[in-house]
Amino acid sequence: MIPWLSTESDNTDFPPTDTAMPEPNGLLAAGGRLSPARLLAAYRGGIFPWYEEGQPILWWSPDPRAVLFPAELKISRSLQKTIRNAGYTVSCDQAFGQVVRACAAPRGVAGTWITPEMAQAYAHMHELGYAHSVETWDGDRLVGGLYGMAIGRVFYGESMFSAERDASKVALAHLVARLQDWGFGLIDCQLPTSHLVSLGARLIPRKEFEALLDDLCPQSALPAEWPEPPTKPRLPGCSPAPARNCNGG
Repeated sequence: MIPWLSTESDNTDFPPTDTAMPEPNGLLAAGGRLSPARLLAAYRGGIFPWYEEGQPILWWSPDPRAVLFPAELKISRSLQKTIRNAGYTVSCDQAFGQVVRACAAPRGVAGTWITPEMAQAYAHMHELGYAHSVETWDGDRLVGGLYGMAIGRVFYGESMFSAERDASKVALAHLVARLQDWGFGLIDCQLPTSHLVSLGARLIPRKEFEALLDDLCPQSALPAEWPEPPTKPRLPGCSPAPARNCNGG
C-alpha cells in the first residue's frame, strides 16, 4: 500500500523517494492537493503529479530519471533547416493557457492526463511566476509549444504539442538557448520517450538526479518573469547579439 496524503492541509512532507514502488516505476504516494506549496515541495524533491481523470492525485519519483542537459540537445539538420527557413517566431509566456489546452487535447485514441484540476493548478503557478510556456507561431497562429516549471536553475518539462512539422522542437531549441543564457543546468523530462531520446535526453539514477536538484534548485529559489517579445527562434549556443547569425548560418 502506498501512503495517502491529507487533503485537509498544506503539509508538504512526502515519503522518502527510495520508498517509491519499483512497479509501476516510481509511484510514491496518492492524495493531497495541487496547492502551490505542495507542488513546489514536490518538484524540489524530484517528485511530480501524474494521474488521469477519475483517479486520485498520484505522485511519482521514477528511477532512473529522464533528463536533458542543455549542452546535450541534439539538433538535426532538418530541424536546423526548419529554424532557418520555416518563418516561425517564438515567444515566452505569451499564451500559457492556449499551450496547456493544446497539450491537453486528446491525441488519436489516447486520452489526456492534463485534467482540468491539473490545468488550473499550473495556471495558478504561472500567475505566481513559476510555470512558463514557450510558443511557436506561424504568423498569428499558434502551431506548437511547451510548458513546465522553472525553479532555481532547473526547468521541469511537463508537456509539448505540435500542429505543424517540428513546431514543438523549435520551441524546445529556443528554450534551451534561453536556459543556457540564464545559466540553467538541467531540464527534467520525467519519463523517457523515443521523441525525447532523439533530442538528447538520457536516463540517470534517481540519486544522481536528486543530487543535481540539491545544487541547482535551492529552497531559496524565487520565481522569475520571462519577458520576451516574439522573435526568430534561436539555436542553442548562439549569442543573442544582432551582430551574430544565430539561425544556423
